[in-house]
Amino acid sequence: MNKEKIGHGLATGKIILMGEHSVVYGEPAIAFPFKETYISTKVEPETVMTLDCHYYSGDFSNIPQQLKSVKEVITQTLIALHKETTTLKITITSTIPAERGMGSSAAAAVSIVRGLFDYFDVPCPPEALLPLVTRAEKIAHGNPSGIDTAATSGNKPLFFIKGHPLETFPMNVSNAYLIVADTGIKGQTRAAVSDVAHLFEENKQKISKHITELGRLTRVAKQAILADDAHTLGNAMNQAQEQLQALTVSNHRLDELVKTARENGALGAKLTGGGRGGCMIALTDSNEHARKIATALEKSGAVATWIQPLGVKN
Repeated sequence: MNKEKIGHGLATGKIILMGEHSVVYGEPAIAFPFKETYISTKVEPETVMTLDCHYYSGDFSNIPQQLKSVKEVITQTLIALHKETTTLKITITSTIPAERGMGSSAAAAVSIVRGLFDYFDVPCPPEALLPLVTRAEKIAHGNPSGIDTAATSGNKPLFFIKGHPLETFPMNVSNAYLIVADTGIKGQTRAAVSDVAHLFEENKQKISKHITELGRLTRVAKQAILADDAHTLGNAMNQAQEQLQALTVSNHRLDELVKTARENGALGAKLTGGGRGGCMIALTDSNEHARKIATALEKSGAVATWIQPLGVKN
């Protein structure tokens, strides 16, 4: 191995379009890589094991508890590569806002695994990557659906059912644009998932109806995408937001931004990700409308917005 080699790993952010929370209970979700944001990892030779990232810079043995999942994925990847005694400098750079439901923890793990495999000149197929990332995600999120891992490591939209093979499909809704807005509030994925589980145990019949309806709406959304029907997709998004509110995973800030988007002409708007903060998304039928909605959202308090076309026919 060339000791002067530098390993590189990259992963995108992700957006869940439909199916948050219900995906944990076996219903489908739709997600796609969000290439406006990414995390990169650089791996270099070093005399002592060190980590350099936004949250911490220093000796690997002193990594703080909040980065436990990062420490775990590095440790387990080196074990998998039979290189656990190697000392390295690992530098992580991110443009994904943390704890916003955009897959930052999964993307960090994906980029780390890819960077380490690249450094040691070992191919990194999904069957090697996914178990390592999943192990880190369990530390970060408790009972993750797996969709963040799949979306941040892939390059196509996903129709995802837990425990089933991933299905990719074309996200080609012509002249449709998705606006993503950051509330500026950290999402509470672990707490939200736990609270939904508690509600489910307390009243399975009532909560099951919401979860089943979210699954139905996700299937409607997929068919709308395949039929190039942005209006039906937007309507499904609006209905999904009502179900997510019933599951207590929205909050006032998200509700206000959803309302703002709809008042400014969005075809549909809802939270995305774990909820209780994080981001919301809105669908519209032109780039001009998308810019108008993004401006309105920022005036209403969104700390950042991004616009991504959903089709190749713009």
